[in-house]
Amino acid sequence: MTEYYSGYDKYLVAVDCIIFGFDGQELKLLLIKRGFPPAEGEWSLMGGFLKSGESINEAAERVLKKLTGLHNVYLEQLRAYGEVLRDPGQRVISIGYYALIKIDEYDEDLVKKYNARWFPIDNFPGLIFDHNEMVDHALKRLQRKAQNQPIGFELLPDKFTIPQLQKLYEEIFRKEFDKRNFRKKILGFQILRKLDEKEKEGSKKGAFLYRFDQKQYTKLLGSGYIFEINV
Repeated sequence: MTEYYSGYDKYLVAVDCIIFGFDGQELKLLLIKRGFPPAEGEWSLMGGFLKSGESINEAAERVLKKLTGLHNVYLEQLRAYGEVLRDPGQRVISIGYYALIKIDEYDEDLVKKYNARWFPIDNFPGLIFDHNEMVDHALKRLQRKAQNQPIGFELLPDKFTIPQLQKLYEEIFRKEFDKRNFRKKILGFQILRKLDEKEKEGSKKGAFLYRFDQKQYTKLLGSGYIFEINV
């Protein structure tokens, strides 16, 4: 093979995954305790180097599945991080991705294998390199997306109550919503399907369960439908 670019410097390319989950009360971040140098024993995002023959999207999917056992989840490229001294080990350019997973579906054995742990988004330890910056960028991106797209449903179980949905959006946007206004707004979108089931853990009377109707949402998009959460 001809070395067309033999006169140029070569660098390592990595991907780092900012993994969000929601446990019904708090928005959480999945972190690993790094088991190798540099920064061994410190908290980190889950990442890995790009392999020969794979795209950066494939690398991110591989890293996410390696830690959680999950695939076909919401995964979006965030941005590139390429400060010269960002990694003390070597010059590494990292592509950040953020993922939204259902917190009750991940593989607990894999998480334990990599010394991983869930932390509340407003109370996690300091991270290595520029990983704190990545988390900040990912949360801001999540907030912008959740304002105009129903991606918050990626963090919920298949069946959920309106109070659970409201709590999720309060966690994402870091603010409280008026219960009556939120309920009116969210039901007005006509993208939730009410079930003949109730969740009774929160009260004796119980709250009706709902499902997100993806087909209805897709159908409405074709007619100029606008999803917008006012924050």
